[in-house]
Amino acid sequence: MKIVGFAGYSGSGKTTLVERLIPALKARGLRVSIIKHAHHSFDIDQPGKDTHRHRSAGAFEVIVASNRRLALMREFEQEATLSVHHLIAELYDGVDWVLVEGFKHSDLLKVEVWRAASGQPTRYTEDDFVVAIATDSPAQMPQATLRPVLDLNQPDAVAQWLVENGERFDYRAENYV
Repeated sequence: MKIVGFAGYSGSGKTTLVERLIPALKARGLRVSIIKHAHHSFDIDQPGKDTHRHRSAGAFEVIVASNRRLALMREFEQEATLSVHHLIAELYDGVDWVLVEGFKHSDLLKVEVWRAASGQPTRYTEDDFVVAIATDSPAQMPQATLRPVLDLNQPDAVAQWLVENGERFDYRAENYV
């Protein structure tokens, strides 16, 4: 499995890029999984549904499955800080690519998503794990870089760059113990 992170400040276009990369990679015959970091409390369940009722009753884990879908919900009794590596361990190992959105401080190789119009600083000048920058404003980057600068508005080209450089993104859990 190959894993790449997409890091950038809120509003930089991470979600849109990742959303557009999924079909670009699938068109190449690749199976794609996503890990998304959520900063706040979130819920994927609906009040009144059986799974919500089971969780509300105190179940630690609820798995709901059909012949087309599986979802696992886990309730932590206390706040838990999970690393991206904990989440990767939960994934099906038959996937070709895992796109990780968020986790900007992780030790995964990542593509920085940056827009000059956001007014936010870049991360590539300080983060050695940033291996490329996807931007819509390359001429406004604050510092020259030898890293590839990818067009944020060309997800097919970003997907092609990922595929061509795939061996760089091979994930081996034992390297992160």
